[in-house]
Amino acid sequence: MSTIASAMNATASDLPLARAVAGYPTALWNDSADPEELRRSIEFGAVGATCNPVIALTAIRTHPDVWTPRLQALADEHPTWGESELGWEAVRELSIAAAAQLLPAFEASGGRNGRLSIQTDPRLHRDRDALVAQAEEFSQLAPNIIVKIPATATGVAAMEEAAYRGVSINATLSFTVAQAVAVGEALERALDRRAAEGLPDREFGHVVTIMGGRLDDWLKTWSAKNRILVAPGALEWAGVAALKRAHVIFTERGYRSRILSAAFRNSLQWSELVGGDLVISPPFDWQARINENHLPVADRISMPVDPIILDALLALPEFVRAYEPYGLTHEEFADFGAARNTLRQFLDAAAQLDALVRDVLVPAV
Repeated sequence: MSTIASAMNATASDLPLARAVAGYPTALWNDSADPEELRRSIEFGAVGATCNPVIALTAIRTHPDVWTPRLQALADEHPTWGESELGWEAVRELSIAAAAQLLPAFEASGGRNGRLSIQTDPRLHRDRDALVAQAEEFSQLAPNIIVKIPATATGVAAMEEAAYRGVSINATLSFTVAQAVAVGEALERALDRRAAEGLPDREFGHVVTIMGGRLDDWLKTWSAKNRILVAPGALEWAGVAALKRAHVIFTERGYRSRILSAAFRNSLQWSELVGGDLVISPPFDWQARINENHLPVADRISMPVDPIILDALLALPEFVRAYEPYGLTHEEFADFGAARNTLRQFLDAAAQLDALVRDVLVPAV
């Protein structure tokens, strides 16, 4: 029987993802708010999901039968709204619907899981107060919303203030251990401020993302630009190494937030992280492939990266900046290569979402 056929005939408990989330504190989240993908991911054991401009654009393009008439209806309901306002209303509606799918997991976990991440508008990335205001607004969309804010110097300050005000936080535009530590420290300060002022204590479910695959991408680009030859395969481990180190630091320091692994590029970014109290958030197609190939399930979060591979990575100054807990200053976060490239993608997706709405409102003749 083929791998795919055997996976289709297996019960949910036979699948690697389901076994992992059943046997360890590791949580599976779906890296999409597409309703059908999320439904199937929940069957695999997913207890969270995310939405951002890229994801929203993909979901709307994938389901034009749903979103073209909905955008037309929204335009009729709000005759003065522009393209951005209508596009972001669609993002809100997509997020609210996904949050409803996750509400049972939210209630069962006491708020630790069952979260839907919605990302703040990337065009606000330079404005702390605007990020805080939008985070507060988004947090009211559903009880299980968690808000993504970029891990730049401005964004870290915004996350601390928003968390202090009671917003559940997920860092995005985050690729390095230094960024993760900065966010973890900021969230601790916010929680301590709330406690000192007697504000209500509850499970916020804060998570701190490291986009491991995008760190791999950037180091490959950086190495090629600098004409540096790296041992074959070593760069596939860069994101994994950063995620493992961040998880150790968060555990040792007792941070009340969890590391989240995102931006998958290879199966190591799942198999090497299973076992820890952290979140793994693959796109649905990666989840399907992990199950179809029956990848082994084992507690590997505490297994160090092979010293030979790590030595090859540590020979790269750019990896050292990403790997050391204070390898970057806050002011350098936004200029790190992966951050620049990803922010440009987020901004481009926001522009494409505007253009999609424009085509609905003013179709070409």
